[in-house]
Amino acid sequence: MSHYQSKINAKIGAARHYLRNRLAIRIGFIFLGMLTCFGIQAQKEGKQVPNLKGFDEKPILFGFLVGVNTSTFNILHSRASTPENQYNPQYAELLTLQPGINLGIVSSLRLRKNLNLRVLPGISFGQRDLSYIGADSTRSDEDLKIKSTFLEMPIMLKYGGDRNHNFKPYIVAGINPRYDLAKKKQDGLLLNSFDLYYELGFGFDSYLNYFRLSTEFKISIGTRDILNHEGTGELLDVPYTQAIDKMTSRIFVLNFIFSRTGNSVISGRYVMEQNPEP
Repeated sequence: MSHYQSKINAKIGAARHYLRNRLAIRIGFIFLGMLTCFGIQAQKEGKQVPNLKGFDEKPILFGFLVGVNTSTFNILHSRASTPENQYNPQYAELLTLQPGINLGIVSSLRLRKNLNLRVLPGISFGQRDLSYIGADSTRSDEDLKIKSTFLEMPIMLKYGGDRNHNFKPYIVAGINPRYDLAKKKQDGLLLNSFDLYYELGFGFDSYLNYFRLSTEFKISIGTRDILNHEGTGELLDVPYTQAIDKMTSRIFVLNFIFSRTGNSVISGRYVMEQNPEP
């Protein structure tokens, strides 16, 4: 490997390390703030009757989710030196973490105590910006904006701990097939539309008066090479495809899930009426 290639790899590695640390710090602050708020609320409610008693014993629960996401690529470079790139190997670098949004509906089936099977069909939007830098340290004039619109169908197992008043921690794991509707609209790179993700995460349930709010963080790890190596068909785009030997996707998701049963409001009112505030 040449001296220039070593410098480029070092720069790309440092940039990835910086972005990952930045993401971890942001997520840490978000969860620390949430846990602090819910901890204070739990202390205030410590002597009150728990909300939604018997909620978790319902056989089927429904709800909806809204959330945010950010996406990255895990890129294996080819270091190809070809006439199309003027014998100057190119390296793809993720510039910044762009926020996206998630929308979906939730169906949850109780399998046993503290164990549920969940199906969460939905749609999500995201964007990843790539910049190409040559072995001679020259950077491409334009960055590639890789936009995605995913139809997704997460199938997850949720295992929860014991409920502590109006608070309950849990972990989730499962698979998520995603289909990218925007793959034909890209400039520079052509992505395969289908990918299968493994998902792992954790969260906590908060039992409010009339519904349960679940705050959940998870990571999605793509299992397939999503780069279509045939390219876009445009001659100017060939170096972008040639630079990458393999590209997989990772998505970090923070969801807020609102769940209730058909009689949850009645149950909540009944508890309040039977236990009026002094």
